[in-house]
Formats: sequence, structure tokens, C-alpha cells
Amino acid sequence: MAPKREQRYTILVADDSEMNRAILRSMLEESYHIIEAEDGLQAVAALQQMEQEISLVLLDIVMPNMDGFGVLSAMNKYNWIDSVPVIMISAESTHSFIERAYDMGVTDYISRPFDMMVVRRRVINTIMLYAKQRRLANMVNEQIYQKEKINNLMISILSHIVEFRNEESGLHVLHIQTMTEILLKSLMRKTDKYKLDRETINLISNASTLHDVGKICIPSEILNKPGRFTDEEFAIMKQHSQMGADMMKGVPFQDEPLVKYAYEICRWHHERYDGRGYPDRLVGEDIPISAQVVSLADVYDALTSVRVYKPAHSHEKALSMILNGECGAFQPLLLECLVESSDIIQREMAVDTITRGDQRVMENTAAELVQYEDLSSTDRTLNILERERTIHSFFNAVTRDILFEYTQNPAMLTLSARGAERLGLERTTVEPLQNQQMQELTNPNQLAELARLLQSTTPEEPEVEYDCEARLNGCLRPVRIVCRSLWSADEPPQYTGAIGKVTERKEKEAAQ
Repeated sequence: MAPKREQRYTILVADDSEMNRAILRSMLEESYHIIEAEDGLQAVAALQQMEQEISLVLLDIVMPNMDGFGVLSAMNKYNWIDSVPVIMISAESTHSFIERAYDMGVTDYISRPFDMMVVRRRVINTIMLYAKQRRLANMVNEQIYQKEKINNLMISILSHIVEFRNEESGLHVLHIQTMTEILLKSLMRKTDKYKLDRETINLISNASTLHDVGKICIPSEILNKPGRFTDEEFAIMKQHSQMGADMMKGVPFQDEPLVKYAYEICRWHHERYDGRGYPDRLVGEDIPISAQVVSLADVYDALTSVRVYKPAHSHEKALSMILNGECGAFQPLLLECLVESSDIIQREMAVDTITRGDQRVMENTAAELVQYEDLSSTDRTLNILERERTIHSFFNAVTRDILFEYTQNPAMLTLSARGAERLGLERTTVEPLQNQQMQELTNPNQLAELARLLQSTTPEEPEVEYDCEARLNGCLRPVRIVCRSLWSADEPPQYTGAIGKVTERKEKEAAQ
């Protein structure tokens, strides 16, 4: 086994004095990886790019462009202060001055001139304290993750027992879960009537996998009959919703939301909005929204899947039959969600099929993760990030295009090394739309138009192509900007920025 590499924590030293940075570097570089910032703007840029890697900031207060209090304001605004400790280093010793820094979240204060022993001791104490807090948080997160994984695994096993007994493909449960999540997210964007959030959507989606658990109790000769049911057989078949609900009633932890949603879904996922469903003939909003959504997902998947008694309909045919009322009545708002999410549903159903059909990909991924089994979740994340950074750096180095990343908060443009050289800019530019050099590179109206186009995209359609002119190596040239907007994981998603490239267009192409 290879010897374990010693971990070197990263410290950001932000001070406009080169001498002060050199003194601190000489004190600490033997034990820590040091990065430097000459002013507050550079410090914020470093935090924006490397927040996950920086273990401590040594921060001067009096600096040009943006002072230390400006850096602290940015760290509070973007919640960096919660994970990255700050030690203020300054010759200023006024009580109100220091109190303001503590109020803004600094962990400690060291006065100049420096005492080597004091600096080293306070640095190591602060880093170790935060490292312990992170380890504790990781332990809690790991326990929660393992608990959820086991819960989801048990749900999956039980629901698949039902499927295999029902001689279905094994995709039905996955389709219902996926479509339930899509419809709920769309519904949440339309109305706050149902008080949906990410956690609730996750619970309902997981509970949806149990919708047909009552079929365990249905005789197989009825469950898998290829032809139409007789009235007596259909009456028996309909009992699965009541039987599933009875099973959920017998489950411990009745106060758990997952059990509550599972009960609602099992019992009422065959109810219809006009009261013509079963078993209780509920009408309209008397049907819990969890059951309404699963009901619609169940009908759609039944239509688009092969069954022992029918071939599969196309996506378009299934939508037409549902919207025309051929499959019962559904809430109008949910039907709107179905139509608006049509492309996403069709795409995600195909993804589910591919995922289930290629188990080897998952096995290879699992095998790759085995090599990290002795690492904490944070270490695993850092290994993956480091690998992605290496790949990203390689492609940056070999391409002739100008690659860029733009973040909305903080407003910052980061260029590839070659891109910065061709445009004559720094690699990182804060507030690029207000930057004088950026204004001289291209028409400001074109920059504003590109920003408007990006903000008008959606997570489903994030790509933008824009032709304009830009000053490359000092000459105005026709270019094409191809970029993709980035969105947060919030519900609803928020626009967070974009990545893309700038490619010089050929003269013939530009003239067309």
C-alpha cells in the first residue's frame, strides 16, 4: 500500500504589503500551502474560485480597491464565513475597529509586528478547530446519507418484489418516481397552495414507489391475466389499493411523513378528480395532492409501457388520450404541468431506461469508489474535484478558443489563460459589465444583450449562441459566443451564471 500523503492545508494571505506577505509566507510555508492576494478584490476572487480548498484567511484591513471589511462583507453575503475562518492581522488596535471585525465574523486578531510563535499557534488552533467541526458535520451527514440510502433501498426492494410478481419490466417503479418528481416541481413553480418544498417532493417521490404494494395480496392468475377482467376479477383487483393502505397502517412510526404519504398514495392513487375513481370515490381536492400526482404518473406510464394485455402507446398518443379525458378526470392544473413538462418527461423516461439497461456503468463507478473507501466524504469529494480540475486544465491548455466562466453572485468573469492573453484582460474581472477594459473590447450594448439572453434561458433550454465583434489581440474581429447558463439546485432554480467559449468567425461566415 502506498504511504498516505500528508495533508497540507491552504491559507490565503490577503495584504497589500509584499513585505508582510513575505514574512507570513516564511513563517508558514513549511507546513501550509500559501496563496496570496494583494488587495480585497483578489481575495474575493480567490475565495470565489477556491472556497472549498481554503482552510484559513489571514486578512489585512487597510488595502486598496477593496479593504478587509469589504472582504468580510462578501464572505458574509455568500456564506463563505461559515466554512472559512478569518484571522485579522493589522497594526490597527482601536477597540471599535477590532470589535467591528469580530462582529463581522473574524475568529481571531493578531497585531503587527508579528510574533512567529503567536502566529503559528493561532493559525494551527484555528485550522484544527474548524477541521474538527467539519469532521463532526461530515460524520452527521454520512449517518444521514446511510440512513436514507438504507430507507430507499428497502423501499426499492419491496416495490420491485411487486413488479416482478406482476411480470412487468422493472421500470415502472422508476418511471413513477421520476415523473412524480417532475410533476411536483412543476406544480410548485405554479402555486404555493400545496406548500411543496424540496424535502416534501423527495418524500412523496420515494413514497410513490410503494403505490402498488397491495398487489402482493392479489392472486397471480388475476394479476397477470392477459385479457380483460371479468367484473368479479376487477373487483378483486381493485382491492389492492385498500390492501396497500392497510399495510401502511400496520407500519411502525406512523408519525413519519414518509409513512403518511405512502398511505395516501396506496389508498387513493386510483381516485379521479370527478369522483369516479376508487375505493372511496373522493372528489377534487379531497384527494391528497400526493395521490393525485401519482395517479397521473401511473396512467401515463401504463399507456406508454407494454403490458400483458396491450402494446405501448407513443408519448404523443398518451398525452392526447389523457388530455381528451379517455383515462379519467385529473386536476386541470396538473394537466397544465403535464403539458409544460412534456419534453422533460419524455427525455427523463428515456434516461431511466438507459440507466436501468446499463448496469455495467454503475458497477464500474462503484469499483472506482472502492479505492476511496478509507477516506472521509470530504476527502472523496476533494479527490473527485482534483480529477475534474486536471481534465479541465488540460482542455483549457490545448484549445485555441477563449473559454470563460461567469458567476452572477459575486459578479465575476474568469477567463482561460489563453483567453485572457488574447483579450488583454486579467484572468479574473470583478463586475465585468462595469469594467472599463471590458467596455473597450466590444459594444457595451452587445454585452448587455448577451446578459439578457442568458437570463432569459431556462434549466431545460440553457444554451445561447450570439454573434458580435470583439477586440482580439488589439484588432476588432467577428466572433461567435456559445454558452450555457448555470442554475442552482433550489426550487425554483435560480440563474447563477454561465460557462462558454468565444470563437473567431471566418470572414465568409461573418459576411453571410
